[in-house]
Amino acid sequence: MDTDTAIPPIPTYKLYGEREPWPTPDMVHCEAIAARSKLHNWHIKPHQHSGLFQILYLEKGEAEVRLDDRTSRMQAGEVLMVPQFCIHGFRFERDAVGYVFTLAYPLIHQLTRRLGDRFASRFARFGRPSLHRLAEDAEGDSLRMSFHAINEEYAANLPQREALVEALLTTILIRLTRSAFDAQPQQPPSQSRPAPRSGGHFVRFCDMLEEQYLSHQPVAAYAAALGISAAHLNLLCRQTAGKSALEMIHERIVLEAKRTLIYTSMTVSEAAYAVGFADPAYFTRFFKRATGLSPKQFRQQAEALHR
Repeated sequence: MDTDTAIPPIPTYKLYGEREPWPTPDMVHCEAIAARSKLHNWHIKPHQHSGLFQILYLEKGEAEVRLDDRTSRMQAGEVLMVPQFCIHGFRFERDAVGYVFTLAYPLIHQLTRRLGDRFASRFARFGRPSLHRLAEDAEGDSLRMSFHAINEEYAANLPQREALVEALLTTILIRLTRSAFDAQPQQPPSQSRPAPRSGGHFVRFCDMLEEQYLSHQPVAAYAAALGISAAHLNLLCRQTAGKSALEMIHERIVLEAKRTLIYTSMTVSEAAYAVGFADPAYFTRFFKRATGLSPKQFRQQAEALHR
């Protein structure tokens, strides 16, 4: 849809409402949901982060959550994982209780290297936002205690705080990745899960895809850069993500196209060029094949839903 109405660009923050990094040397930031939400009448408008991964634990209350082009409800006892560049916003119930943990990606990379390729391949699932309900069992209780312990340790600012906070975060990430992995449908007996080295290949493919998706490289180019065959890369993607490498490439391009259509005032032609298409007509066919809607229809539907 062509429009003369100027839509402001979606803001990119370090922390919501702040253009500057937080004023500590840590690679972790912790705060209560109320600390920032109260300042904005419990409404955090859609925004994104560069170089930061967020974990939001909602202990009490409810929230309306905007993730890219989708809106859903978040209930007490749920945990939301938000990777960098995911456009997200919240409308919290007044006096909601919980915590927001913000992790710099260098810390995540350190933890990934320390925990090995199997953890890395599981954590790669969080390249997209995901919502998890804490179980009413010992595992869930341990996670709840860990969230509270991080908040207390972060606020106390005692010696070795950084090491203890990172240890608690490691516990949380391991337990959440276990939960996310185990919740997936079991693979058929004929398909084995990737070996640790293969898991590392998948993680590197995800990293490369995030950096290069706008160049529309074929699967063979990614595979060659990884030193494996295209068939091997497709097998890894199907085993780990349940879809082919090409489907993952197309999914990432479609996601960026959706963001461009919703959060900018670009025309459809301009949006096509912005996500790497030389032919707007081909972009329209590609987008409709993936979503069932033309770019114009998708934008109109998104505007109607979020007025």
